[in-house]
Formats: sequence, C-alpha cells, structure tokens
Amino acid sequence: MKHAFIVPLIGGQVLGQERALGSRPEYLLSYTPFKSNDSHIVNYYKDVPYHLLDEGSPEVKKVDVIGTTCPCAGLSTLSHHASPDAAANEWMYRTAEYVLENLRPEVFWGENSPQFAGKIGQPVVQRLLSIARLNDYSMSIYRTRSLLHGLPQVRERSFYFFWRGEKVPLLNYYSRDIKPIEKVLDSVPKRAKQRELTNHHTPSKFDPFYRFVLEKAEGGISHSEFYDRIDKTYDAMNYLESKGHTYDKVGEWLREQGDERAAARCDRIFAKLGAGGNIMRRQTTVPKQHIGAFVGHLPTSLTHYREDRYLTVRECMAIMDLPSDFELLDPKSNLNHVCQNVPVSTAADMAHEVSEALNGRRERVDAYLVKQWNKSQEHEIVDYKRNTVLEFV
Repeated sequence: MKHAFIVPLIGGQVLGQERALGSRPEYLLSYTPFKSNDSHIVNYYKDVPYHLLDEGSPEVKKVDVIGTTCPCAGLSTLSHHASPDAAANEWMYRTAEYVLENLRPEVFWGENSPQFAGKIGQPVVQRLLSIARLNDYSMSIYRTRSLLHGLPQVRERSFYFFWRGEKVPLLNYYSRDIKPIEKVLDSVPKRAKQRELTNHHTPSKFDPFYRFVLEKAEGGISHSEFYDRIDKTYDAMNYLESKGHTYDKVGEWLREQGDERAAARCDRIFAKLGAGGNIMRRQTTVPKQHIGAFVGHLPTSLTHYREDRYLTVRECMAIMDLPSDFELLDPKSNLNHVCQNVPVSTAADMAHEVSEALNGRRERVDAYLVKQWNKSQEHEIVDYKRNTVLEFV
C-alpha cells in the first residue's frame, strides 16, 4: 500500500503510518512555515523526497493513503485564542482542498485536539465536510486517548478521515495494556544518543515548592522516597495543596530558609487564590504509572522517577514513542517540537485501521459523517443532508 504525508511536523504520525503500512512514504509535502518543525523527519528520511508546496507544485506518484499533522492550536485548550475562526485552522482546510482535489487518495487522514470532536469544533467539521462532499469524499471522526493505545500518557486527541465515496468504515476500538512510564524510561538504550538533560538543575534543590514537599511536608525525605510514597503522578504544587498546605505557610517556611524571592511568589499566589483567581501549576512533576499529556512545560519539569534529575532529550522522545535512532536537531531550541507531535503507537493503530478498511476488513455504512468515541466504544451516524442523527450505538 503506497502512502505519503503532508505537513509531517516532527514526524510521529508518519512514523506510525510507516509502522502500520510496512514501508516508508513515497514523499513528504509541506509549506515553508513548517520547515523547521519538519526538519527532524526530513533528516530521518534522507532518501524520501520533500517538497514545499508554496515553492511550486511537484509531480508526485499516485498513492492510496495520505496523512497530515496540521497544527492543532486553533482548537486546543492550551491556546488562549482557541476558536473555530482561529487562523491555525486554515491549514486543515488548505491541506484538505489540495489533497482531495489534486492527489485523490483513497484515504486522507489527520489529527487534531479533542475539541475538534466537540461543540467548538462543529463549524470546522462542517467546513471540512463541505470540502469532502465537493470532491466526492465522506468523513469520519475518531476521538481517543493515547492511554488506550498502551502509552503512559492520557493525551486526548481527535483523528479525522476523508474516505473516497459515500461509504464510511466503522473502525475498531482499542484498549491496550499500558506500558508504565517507569518501563518506558528504563527502556532507553544506555548507548542511545542525545542523553543530555533538558534541565540541568537538581529537582530537590532547585524547585522551592518541591523542597517544601520533601523537607517540610514529608519530614525530610529523598526524591526516591517521595516516589515510593505517592500513588500517582504529582506536580509539587498540586501535592502540597492536596495535603492541606496553604501558600502563606509555604512562604513563611521559605523565608526561614532565606529564599525571599520564592516566598514573595507564594504571597502573590496566596493573595490571588484568596481573591478567587487561578494560578498556573507548572512545577517539578514526579511521574508514576502515567502522566496527563506530554506538552508545554513537562519536558523541562518532569523528573526521572527514581533519580533526582530531570529527563534527558532521549527520554522525552521515548515518551512520544519516537525510535531510538531518531535525532532531534538543535534540541536546545527545538525541544518543544517533541510535544507538537502524535505518539507513534497511537498513530500506528489509526493507520492500521486505515489499512484494514481499505482491505475490506471493516464494516462500511452509507453516511456523509460518522463519529466514534474509543473510550466509550460508541458511534454516531450523522446525515447532514437532513441534519439528523440516523444511528447512535
């Protein structure tokens, strides 16, 4: 089965597509704004042609499957500007129009935030469905979380599929055994490259909130002993709050330790919470079993579970299931690219479903749009001609 990719970013989804379909992509397409993000997978796939569409339309081979990892910031809850009208959503429309009109694969599929499958995403889905119908494609949406695909992070996501014709396959549901994050970190080869730390500080000495947890709240224990005491992943601030400690008292203790700067921060936090405000809780995080989503601050604030240190670049990539020979170019500048990604195993399961559907091993229904929820194992068949739900299972 021949396949290709458009806007791969760092490349987790295309690597999952390769894993499921058994061969490297025929080519990669993208646009100049994504050239830096794409550079890592372009370096990994040195023998795969890479074309920037804003520099000209290349002649490419006919393929069966094309994937995309367009930016999800337009609908992400991590963005303050999330909206159906956000500029970032235009990349989904632009890629869909180009692929469906010009390349016409059997399947074109992409990934986006969980909100894509919810109310805020409805206008975006409607516009994509219009593009699909103009080009004789139907759509399906599949909401899932990486935890259900065996990875130790929750990471709620939506996948969207354009199927050629008016029959949409019902994809299988997944609930794999989870590989704990401890085993993921332990599995990093000792001789693997890029083992430099993402944060060179020592967590128990660097983070004032974590110092309070270890030295005051828990009576003077080590990082490793703290891991033994917890039953799930904890951020230092969430942990001290869960034990009933207030930031005025944390500030008093920090002043006694001579850390006036951190104490003043506690004063501000205490006042803000007292006024009904919200705060950002992005401190040292000690993992156990699994984490939420590996995004934003976590590459530099997540610790090793036993060793009193933050993660290495290679460990960050392992959490996203990137192969051990994959290289992150200029990691000091591009560490966030690891998070702007689709975990390889999650993508591989979705690409496997594409393959099974194209090989006739999935039931198909007459529909313009099908929505599936992996966690609850439910699906909905929507008739947008009459704006009605035909079936909910």
